[in-house]
Amino acid sequence: MRRLSIVAVALAAPVVVAACVPQQPVVAFQTIPRPAPDDPVPMGITYLCENHKEVSVVYAKNRASVTFDNKTWRMEYQAMAEGFRYADTNNQWTGRDDLAALRDNAANRPLAYNCRPIKRNT
Repeated sequence: MRRLSIVAVALAAPVVVAACVPQQPVVAFQTIPRPAPDDPVPMGITYLCENHKEVSVVYAKNRASVTFDNKTWRMEYQAMAEGFRYADTNNQWTGRDDLAALRDNAANRPLAYNCRPIKRNT
């Protein structure tokens, strides 16, 4: 009986260790500050969102051109106490420098969420 339990533990140990190995590389996010809302010089930032979706945003002069899933919306800046909000009649791009979300207000659903900046665009 003792020999059997040692073999069972020895066979189970590699399975437990293998389950702890990450299957996907970890992506390190850095804060990429947006330009001031009234800055006239365009600056683009690409965001990586939940489910590996990307949102590209070009900020300039109180506006943001938000591109997601081959659609682009031109949104106007709206002042907030904390974070940012750009919106048009149906959509909004909101968040703070390190976390944002794109929302379809007409359908009352998120399009992209948990978006984190990954690179600047020129």
